[in-house]
Amino acid sequence: MSQSLINGLDPVERASRDEILAMQLERLQWSLRHAYENVPHYKAAFTAAGVHPDDLKQLSDLSKFPFTVKTDLRDHYPFGLFAVPRDKISRLHASSGTTGKPIVVAYTEADVSMWADVMARSLRAAGVRPGMMVHVAYGYGLFTGGLGAHYGAERLGCTVVPVSGGMTERQVQLINDFHPDAIMVTPSYMMALLDGFRKAGLDPRASSLKFGVFGAEPWTNAMREEIERSFNLDATDIYGLSEVIGPGVAQECVETKDGLHIWEDHFYPEIIDPVTGDVLPEGAKGELVFTSLTKEAFPIIRYRTRDLTRLLPGTARPGFRRMEKVTGRSDDMIILRGVNVFPTQIEELLLATNWCGGHYQIELSRAGLMDDMTIYAEARSDVWTDGGMPDQGAALVDRIKNTIGISTRVVIVGPDQIERTLTGKARRVVDKRPRE
Repeated sequence: MSQSLINGLDPVERASRDEILAMQLERLQWSLRHAYENVPHYKAAFTAAGVHPDDLKQLSDLSKFPFTVKTDLRDHYPFGLFAVPRDKISRLHASSGTTGKPIVVAYTEADVSMWADVMARSLRAAGVRPGMMVHVAYGYGLFTGGLGAHYGAERLGCTVVPVSGGMTERQVQLINDFHPDAIMVTPSYMMALLDGFRKAGLDPRASSLKFGVFGAEPWTNAMREEIERSFNLDATDIYGLSEVIGPGVAQECVETKDGLHIWEDHFYPEIIDPVTGDVLPEGAKGELVFTSLTKEAFPIIRYRTRDLTRLLPGTARPGFRRMEKVTGRSDDMIILRGVNVFPTQIEELLLATNWCGGHYQIELSRAGLMDDMTIYAEARSDVWTDGGMPDQGAALVDRIKNTIGISTRVVIVGPDQIERTLTGKARRVVDKRPRE
């Protein structure tokens, strides 16, 4: 465990903006050359774009280099994008592959150590301190969430409870019996744990939990307020994706809760116009792109995340820029009769009611030539009646029409009627429209 993490901030967290920029330029030049010399895909892509690593003289020159997209990763399944020999690989992780071949990512021993460092830094920014107990309810296995959280908590010097996902009753029992100080889990599964506390007759506000670190899916500030009110804890957002490292790319600081500071000594962010690919100025909203600066096994160059956000100056960690909380992805956007809708817009309106417990699902269908949306929203057990809640459903239909500008059906269902997933990630949209 790093002595700096015991005594306070990692020294780089005190660096000035100029110091961070100088570090980024040196590391970016190394990363581009490392990818070019060791990954045939990058050498071919750079050559086709007419660029060479030596062309990067300043950070803005990165815009000359080609993007990497998810299909590039799938096309080189399983090991085609690795930059070190297989016998130097310490760890493999992979996506679920539900929409095609999985995406496989690799780590050297140094990569795993760096990942543990940024995760420990993230936990400390969230309020967690050495000696605290951390309940990890992210899924373990090929998914990066569980092991990423686990290694970071251990690096910080915490006691780790490696529960993984699912077994809600068991999780509630362990939280009640072990008295952890912090929990790491998806926000939607935290709402399932809230249901579990209530079913067990336990007051969630009386639990030992003081800090919650939530990620792996978009969630709103309305969801944050619901979790903090229900559990009497501080809830912060963590960001990451397997293609870049896993969780720990960026973290919200508990003292400000004003967006996520990106650990820019390891990950270089850009915001681009999702249509043209042009780099946008700081403060403009667009698609987030990342380039790794220090990864050995699996360098990633200008990876298009599809997450929509904007970059802002640092606050609690002034040397590092912040990214605004991600509440949507360009590929999650629903176009309903010409109106752009994100699931998180629906979530905010549901959590503004006095009856919804935060569980919902959006169903898309098509009758004739027109698309239709039906929202299935779960009522809390303390307000649900066997006769249903037609008045509340009608009121929500009006609110959605007046605020988002779409016409939709709302079906309010009783407790436990919306599916819960074992991975903890909520399935928010069910598309039943016929394939074109």
